[in-house]
Amino acid sequence: VGASSSFLRHYDEAPTLLKSQPQICAIGADAEQALQQAELAARLPSPQDAEHWLQTTGAGAVIIIPQGFERNILTGAQGTVALYGNGAYLLRSSTALSGAGLAITVIAAEAAIDQAMMQGAPVGPALSLVPRPLFNTREGYGSTVFPGVGFLIIHQTLLMGLTMLAATLRETLGRFRLPSRTLVGIALAFFVIGWADVAYYAGFVFWFQDYPRGGASPGALIVGGSLFVAATVAAALALASFFRTRERPLQLWMGTSLVIFFLAGLSWPAEATPAWLALLARLLPTTAGIHLMVGLNQMGASLGEQIREVLNLTFLILGYGALAWWRFTRGQVPLLETDSSATVPPSPNPAADQRRK
Repeated sequence: VGASSSFLRHYDEAPTLLKSQPQICAIGADAEQALQQAELAARLPSPQDAEHWLQTTGAGAVIIIPQGFERNILTGAQGTVALYGNGAYLLRSSTALSGAGLAITVIAAEAAIDQAMMQGAPVGPALSLVPRPLFNTREGYGSTVFPGVGFLIIHQTLLMGLTMLAATLRETLGRFRLPSRTLVGIALAFFVIGWADVAYYAGFVFWFQDYPRGGASPGALIVGGSLFVAATVAAALALASFFRTRERPLQLWMGTSLVIFFLAGLSWPAEATPAWLALLARLLPTTAGIHLMVGLNQMGASLGEQIREVLNLTFLILGYGALAWWRFTRGQVPLLETDSSATVPPSPNPAADQRRK
């Protein structure tokens, strides 16, 4: 079955195509009529032609019905049907495959009844599979993706805001060091801001948009949200220590949102990602944070079931926190940029600067 519908639009019926070996059987024709989520587009004589059709026309999927399929069913043997999807168009292929699978399930139930009657067995009512989504009840794109995107927005705004603030101070004051209590105060201030964002998204936006929400207990959400925000603030402070001009964090980090989202493993499975890249993604608070918050808020997982994400965020807090503390309170702050064109603007109070020196 091949779907030619647009990737960005939703269709109740995706245009489809049935491809089979020669000698399509009567059961195969019935399967065509049973298609509801897919529309028959063409019929090809061989699997090789079907593969070429997939590659050149952008079809969503293919059904291969082998020769002898009808004979096997009528003689009481088991028939086999192969389904192949086009991985280049995930959403359209999923729609086409689900429609084809539903049609084949209906035909299989009818064939089982016919075989039982031929063998003289009592025939009961046919069982039909009624699929119901467990978490994404509306089966919408927004309710699938946005619960993770919301926490990515929180991460990006916190990180860019904190790095721009630190870079502005660096640009104005030059090299500076912060007392430990001042650094902790800055971190707590941004922690409160981040938690306000988490409460806004998890408490209001998901409810207002009727997205899946409230799966875990409030205590688990508080712990998970605190770990995510704390890891984001620690990473932002560590990164902020490398910049000396205000605009540079925005210029370097603005284009990373899409990459970070894909690395989080929400829209693209981590199992299909190279192992080294999946391991590298664990250094980002969003990877474990999105998994943890979506698991808690949308899927009702417990903290014990999400222990891997909890430990990941804890290590990030300790690692990035220690790096930020050393950079701002103990170590000399090296410059990320080596251009000599950037100059520190004059201080508005030279006398105070002289006394400080």
